Amino acid sequence: MAVREFIAVIPSRYASSRLPGKPLAQIAGQPMVAHVWRRACESRATRVVVATDDARIEKALAALGAEVLMTRADHPSGTDRLAEVAERLGLADDAVLVNVQGDEPLIPPTLIDQVADRLFDDPDASIATLAEAISDVESLFNPNVVKVVRALSGRALYFSRAPLPWDREAWDSDAFAMRPELLETDAWLRHIGLYAYRAGFLAEYRDWTPSPLEHLEQLEQLRALHHGHAIQVALAREPHPAGVDTVEDLARVRGLLEAKANRGGD
Repeated sequence: MAVREFIAVIPSRYASSRLPGKPLAQIAGQPMVAHVWRRACESRATRVVVATDDARIEKALAALGAEVLMTRADHPSGTDRLAEVAERLGLADDAVLVNVQGDEPLIPPTLIDQVADRLFDDPDASIATLAEAISDVESLFNPNVVKVVRALSGRALYFSRAPLPWDREAWDSDAFAMRPELLETDAWLRHIGLYAYRAGFLAEYRDWTPSPLEHLEQLEQLRALHHGHAIQVALAREPHPAGVDTVEDLARVRGLLEAKANRGGD
């Protein structure tokens, strides 16, 4: 079996509309982004790089021995920041990078490995990502929960904030009522925002303007589909814990990691 080497990259911005300074929020005695870095280091990644535009983040991570790459401050997305990292590191077009969100201190390392492996399994795909079954009606109709529809090959057909696919026979289109037992199948999938990319794709991506569907849905992965690139979607091997977007999320994660630290874990 060929060696499946990949680089984990953690884009980290200090600014946040809902939680300013989020990467450096203290959790169990460490900045949040440090917990993400440690989880990435527990994966099979041959190299873990934190990409930031803020000297405070660089200082905090460098003190822990992390590799930090200072990037431009004007990137519109984490994917664009990843493209700069691939260029700065001089990576070959077929090199694989996994984008690990800097606000997911509970990310299981096995999922980082899985999304990389999914891309290696499909040499013609440009991106790989993960999904998990939707098990409750509220999530299905929640526009903040992104849904994905897959082909038999595992490649993404479409991503949407709408409840796709639409069950024409079972659902009341006026009241959005449905029978919960229908969710016992895996027809409805929640997209997990963990991505693996080929460096060559990233070089192309940064030159594209947002597509019309991307504007409508506010989902940047639709730009890749618009340009004809394949996205592989694997069903996550284990549950994907929610990240930190709000003060309430931060309190929840603090409680979990502080309890773990008190038990002698990391």
